[in-house]
Amino acid sequence: METLLTLSGDVTFLLAVASVFLATTFLWLLVLQKSQHLLEEYKDTFTSTASSNMADMFLFIDPNRLFLINVAAIIVLPVLIWIISRDIPATLAVLVMAILLPSMVYKSMRKRRLSRFERQLPDALAMISGAMRAGASLNIALEGLVKEQPAPISQEFELLLKEQRLGVNFDESLKSMEERIPIPDFSMLITALRINREVGGNLAETMETLGETLRRKAMMEGKINSLTAQGKLQGIVMTGLPVLLAILLNIMEPEAMSKLWTTTIGWIVLGVVIIMEIMGYLMIRKITSIDV
Repeated sequence: METLLTLSGDVTFLLAVASVFLATTFLWLLVLQKSQHLLEEYKDTFTSTASSNMADMFLFIDPNRLFLINVAAIIVLPVLIWIISRDIPATLAVLVMAILLPSMVYKSMRKRRLSRFERQLPDALAMISGAMRAGASLNIALEGLVKEQPAPISQEFELLLKEQRLGVNFDESLKSMEERIPIPDFSMLITALRINREVGGNLAETMETLGETLRRKAMMEGKINSLTAQGKLQGIVMTGLPVLLAILLNIMEPEAMSKLWTTTIGWIVLGVVIIMEIMGYLMIRKITSIDV
């Protein structure tokens, strides 16, 4: 009888172990399958977005290579920070930064490209106006602009000319170009070209007037930026000073500062400080940002 009970208990234990093993294996396979599905969706979204964004800036880079670099950064950087610091908040912060880094880099590159295009636009309009006054047509003037001017303005107008050679409608080419270059100054040029296309007129004089207006506007913006640079720098310094002091005090007095990271009241105070820091920085940026 005791032998039968022992055998029954062993069988029950083995069945329980087998059930737990099978359930764990099944759950692991489900998690693996779901993770693979999410990774594939993320890859498709990332590669399609990266391909479109890079093409808009005339950077022809393999999006799959960018995806591998991004995944490596998401995995390696947080693990490295965890090995060095053993700090969970720092690791999570680095993970979030690694995820957001591609979009931040793209926005920064696009902003610099649009800024260069805006700076080149007055000289380009003067060149087009001079060529048309000399008797050249608009297309010939644009071809001279493509040859003489550096990127990015030469790349954009070269694409416009290529679309014209392929038979694309002029208005459609202007519309797609305006979508790639969402700058108010460039929208004025697009409007002038459309009006001239419809009703005619002295396009060379229009280009010259518009170029001179944009040049004066750029000079005014330069003066405003120089006058507000001190205020912008003060905003950065005043925002970064509490963070620097917190780091120094945490190094000098870790026991006293630990209450800020480990207690409920400390987290509340930290949250209020972060919110006030962000609000103060945004208010200073709002005051020092003057649109012409």
